[in-house]
Amino acid sequence: MVGSFYFHTMITGERRIKLTPQTILHKITEYDIFRYYMPTKDWQINQATLSPFRKEEHPSFLIGNKHGNLSFVDFSDNKHGDCFEFVKCLFDLHSMDDVLKLIDHDFGLGIVSMETIGEYKKIVSGYKQPDDVKRYSIIQAITRKFTREELAYWNMYHQSLDDLRENYIYSIKTLFFNKSKFPLPDNELRFGYLYDGHWKIYRPFLDKKNKWVPNNVPLTMSYGLKNLSKEKNTLICKSLKDYMVCRKVYENVCHVQNESLAAFSEETISYIKENSKEVFYGGDSDVPGKAASWAITETFGFKHINPPDRLLPNIKDFADWGRVEGLEAIEEHFVKKGLII
Repeated sequence: MVGSFYFHTMITGERRIKLTPQTILHKITEYDIFRYYMPTKDWQINQATLSPFRKEEHPSFLIGNKHGNLSFVDFSDNKHGDCFEFVKCLFDLHSMDDVLKLIDHDFGLGIVSMETIGEYKKIVSGYKQPDDVKRYSIIQAITRKFTREELAYWNMYHQSLDDLRENYIYSIKTLFFNKSKFPLPDNELRFGYLYDGHWKIYRPFLDKKNKWVPNNVPLTMSYGLKNLSKEKNTLICKSLKDYMVCRKVYENVCHVQNESLAAFSEETISYIKENSKEVFYGGDSDVPGKAASWAITETFGFKHINPPDRLLPNIKDFADWGRVEGLEAIEEHFVKKGLII
């Protein structure tokens, strides 16, 4: 449960809490949100169940915690995301602000809606929080020297062996997930991103569902904050690879774990704002990426700097743009958009 929230001081001296994912998760959990809005209550964490998005006979929907926080995936139409994205999809809401307002109202959290305040206490008292909501997976890795194929992969993204070492990226020989050996084919590219004792395994040529599995990095883990300066604009990337490519052309870059609002803790937001001239968020330029970018920039007052639409559909992020057109194209874009002055 996230225990952080923002305050805005009113003229009367009262404190008004801003409606964000963090302020909601200060009072209720991700599990509470999934449980309240799931049409059936017989689902269990990490077990397939019937999708709430359509009528079906065979389970194709799962709410799991393999990534350290609860998230959902619909295997039939590729819907996926955190509890807030689930509510957005379920009710076909237009913005993340609509999602937050609905949850605030339905649970009676009293953040902006003054109706049924305190109702959430009655709701959550009717069941027990499952133990595995807060469980983080145990990931242990035995590393090896990078193969030629692995180095060639990173060279396409303008990264040297020294760059990989500097950013705590390793080639994985053997992997253990919850103390059991995790299957890794010998001919599969696989890299381990190490964040303060936590592992995010990256297998770039697998499908979107499996390329980041397993992963026990906390969702709010940020990286590169030491690069920021009060005299310079800041670029926030949504992945380590984007961060590494962008930092080849601009120094004041950091990154968060994914494109969700929940990836931003109050501490991270406060630090970025206090140590930046202006803040730019650079997400993907496809439809989901733009929606996420809009939610993030609208919520936190950042500026957009996604890759140009002309690159779609084959290129949607900065890493692949740098691979295809070179770092000079990214640098020109940063100058044009006002990130580099």
